Amino acid sequence: MKSYFFIWKISRRQIPRALFHMAFDRFALGKNSQITFFKSLGAGAGKTFTPNDADPLTWALVISTVEPIQDFSRLAPIAAWRSFSQSEEFFELEAISSHGQWAKMEPFLSTRGGDWNGEVATITRARIAWRENLRFWRAVPPVTESLLGNDGLISTIGIGEAPIGLQGTFSHWRSQEALRTFAYQSEAHKRAIAQTAERHWYKEELFARFAVINHYTRTLPR
Repeated sequence: MKSYFFIWKISRRQIPRALFHMAFDRFALGKNSQITFFKSLGAGAGKTFTPNDADPLTWALVISTVEPIQDFSRLAPIAAWRSFSQSEEFFELEAISSHGQWAKMEPFLSTRGGDWNGEVATITRARIAWRENLRFWRAVPPVTESLLGNDGLISTIGIGEAPIGLQGTFSHWRSQEALRTFAYQSEAHKRAIAQTAERHWYKEELFARFAVINHYTRTLPR
C-alpha cells in the first residue's frame, strides 16, 4: 500500500477556489477505484491547534492506494490544485506502523518492516472531545516549543478537517532515531501523553509513521 501527501501554497485571490475544492473534491476522489482513503485538509502553523493557527494560503491532501499511482496529473482534483497553486510539496510514503483510526477507518496499513534507515514522516490525528478543547489547547504550546527546537525535525505543519475539534500534524524527520528521541525524551511530550490518558481528550485518535520514499518541493508554472 502507498500513501501520498500533498501540500499546496496558493495566493490570496485563489482562496475561494481552494474552498470550492475542499468541499467538492471528495466526489471525484471517492469514485476512484485506486484510492482506498483520502482527506482534503486545511493547514496551519500547528502551534496552538486553535483557529488562530489556520493558514488560508496552505492546503493539503492525503490519499492511500493499493497500487502506486504513476501519473497524478490524470487525477482531476490534483490537476486542478496544480493549475492554481504557487507551489507543491509532495511525499510518497510507505507505512512503517499505524495505530488508531481516522473517521472509523484504519487507512495506513503497514507494508514494510521497521528497519528503515532514511527520512520518516508522521501523521497524528485526533477527534477532540468538546469538553476538553480548552485543556487541550493549554497543553499544546510546551509540546510545540519542544518539537520546533528538535534538531531531528525537518518540517511540520498542523492539519485539520475543520478549524476546531478535528486536529492533527504532519511532521518530516531526519530519521526514526530522531523521532524516537523526541517522543520518549521530551518532558513536555511525555506530560502530554500522561494527560491524554488521564483526561481522555480524544474520541478518536491515530498515529502513523512512514518511510519517506520520495519527496520534493517545486514551484508550479502559471
